Amino acid sequence: MKDLAADRIRNVCLMAHGGAGKTTLAEAMLYNTGVLERFGRVEDGTTTSDYDPEEIKRKSSISTSICPCQWKDHKINVIDTPGYFDFVGEVKQGIRVADGAVILVSAKSGVAVGTEKAWARARERKIPVIFFVNKMDDENANFFRTLEQLAAAFGKNVIAFQIPIVENSKFTGYVDIVTMKAKKFDKDKLVDTDIPSELNNQAQEIRNALIEAVAETSEELMEKFFDGQEFTDEEISKGIRQGIKDGSLVPVFCGSAALNFGVKTLMDSIIEFMPSPIDSGVIKAKKSGKDEICELKTSEDAPLSALVFKTIADPFVGKISMIRVFSGTLKSESTVYNTTTGKTEKISQLFVLRGKKNIPVDKLVTGDIGAVTKLQSVNTNDTLCTQENPVVLDKIEFPEPVISMAVQPTAKGDEEKISAGLNKLQDEDPTFKVTTNNETHQTIISGMGEIHLDVIVSKLKTKFGVSVELAPPKIPYRETIKKKVKVEGKHKKQSGGHGQYGHVWIEFEPGDKEELTFDEKIFGGAVPKQYIPAVEKGLQESIRKGVLAGYPVVFLKATLVDGSYHSVDSSEMAFKIAANIAYKKGMEQASPVLLEPIYHVEVYVPESYMGEIIGDLNKRRGRILGMNPQENGIQQVVAEVPEAEMFKYATDLTSMTQGRGSFKMWFERYEEAPPHVSQKVIEEARKNMAAEEAQ
Repeated sequence: MKDLAADRIRNVCLMAHGGAGKTTLAEAMLYNTGVLERFGRVEDGTTTSDYDPEEIKRKSSISTSICPCQWKDHKINVIDTPGYFDFVGEVKQGIRVADGAVILVSAKSGVAVGTEKAWARARERKIPVIFFVNKMDDENANFFRTLEQLAAAFGKNVIAFQIPIVENSKFTGYVDIVTMKAKKFDKDKLVDTDIPSELNNQAQEIRNALIEAVAETSEELMEKFFDGQEFTDEEISKGIRQGIKDGSLVPVFCGSAALNFGVKTLMDSIIEFMPSPIDSGVIKAKKSGKDEICELKTSEDAPLSALVFKTIADPFVGKISMIRVFSGTLKSESTVYNTTTGKTEKISQLFVLRGKKNIPVDKLVTGDIGAVTKLQSVNTNDTLCTQENPVVLDKIEFPEPVISMAVQPTAKGDEEKISAGLNKLQDEDPTFKVTTNNETHQTIISGMGEIHLDVIVSKLKTKFGVSVELAPPKIPYRETIKKKVKVEGKHKKQSGGHGQYGHVWIEFEPGDKEELTFDEKIFGGAVPKQYIPAVEKGLQESIRKGVLAGYPVVFLKATLVDGSYHSVDSSEMAFKIAANIAYKKGMEQASPVLLEPIYHVEVYVPESYMGEIIGDLNKRRGRILGMNPQENGIQQVVAEVPEAEMFKYATDLTSMTQGRGSFKMWFERYEEAPPHVSQKVIEEARKNMAAEEAQ
């Protein structure tokens, strides 16, 4: 690829609801620039950006890929992101390194939840947006209905730059609102034509709105507008650029990515209207190790600052670190400083990725996106810079996982391979977490949804050659007691030579701490001091298993009040066993109960879903603690819900809110389980214990 200066680079993120045609649009853009001889199809698994076996199998994007191409002496880094909500982490990676967003909307299905989410993410990052109404070739396409939906959802500053020409129910061209000229598609060319008479009034009306929006971009143009003077082409173009940059103007284009209609015009508009990496002038960063904010000049001569925004675990090449340069120039065979680890790293051969193809390059200038392999101590979100000017670029904030499953190997002896594979996939995907529950001895994987975890399991098989099954994680129940009892524990054994003798009286009662509270009130040496620690140790070991269902015991206070000993036969072991006998008796007599983990849950949903969400949480035995209005018509519902009722809540919430809801939850405390729940759990646990003993 030809070396181009930073002002000729455009980093554009393609975003949309799943199935709107992002990958097909990326393919059309690559085809138009001549880097592809053949136009790939998602259905055939032949597109450039969906190259992963999982993407080919599912016929949809699951990871963000970069597709650089050169168009009219400019480089466009096309960033193709997934549309499905489970892969939000990938979208966040893509948009972090973009300077503008093209949000696709299907002309058939109109504005969807994914459109709203894409808009919110672009607005959060404060980057300009262009809408592309795709699938105009569909027989049910309706551009004007979609345009109305866009304006209703995102404001009156959403203005059509093109309106389609439809003849005999076929999309044959468009009217360019900026130039007020009509174009028709003739194979892969555009030819001039007359504006159809039925579109004249509509086109003029939209152009008036566009001119008004352009007038609002500067005081000078506003004065000219009120004086009734015409704007020059240059003034219109400059006003459009400014309006798009500051978000006061959001253009809408139309086309068909599958037929490659309108794509070249979109590419021209990206070059003309979207900002280059140096248009921002400066990038804000933190000085390493300080809270002090500094400004980095976006020029190729400035000190280097680059962000590792994505990591790929390739079983053949190893670790691939994807990088965007925010200031300065990154060169092959150079040494950089990692402000996260405090270590220097040797950059070997740099390359740019086009799907799975690696294209070697000597350098990456300000604003460019590329990759490097074998940086062992470098992870996603690390800043690479010069040691003389150590800075930290804003990190990507990834959402916490919302669903967890336990992993079970399908073949014995695969545990190590599974662990190694899962850890590599965790390096690759910051929204995926692997933990080991020491209590239940289960390996737990957590992610953004069922599809996300399903993809992880498939990748484990295809990339690392191991198969696993997923099961619901075991709930970590607890046991405790409700009343105070005093019990005796006596261990006496006589058999030739030394016998065993330990004798204790212990009071058990509900405690106020989760861990065991142990006390002793021994008078007159009834139990010698050297055996008291053995009594406590015996109890500490005993509370690991309760008498109801074998779960650990919490909130227990035990006081050693009396006992007796034998000068020859007593030992630490005998007193440990005596304590265990007392514990079993005490637990059975002191009204033992099962405790279940209660989680603090915060659900964020549009107001219209409130009734359904509250009803659903009540069905899950939840207690509603409050409702708090948030920004943009979102309501926060705060509740406490038993962990056992929250399994697969992520899937249910998506279903109830069509993907508009989100939630957070964390452990709050233990609480007594209701009798019907308790009985079921105890029966299940006893059945499992019996099965284990029988083996």
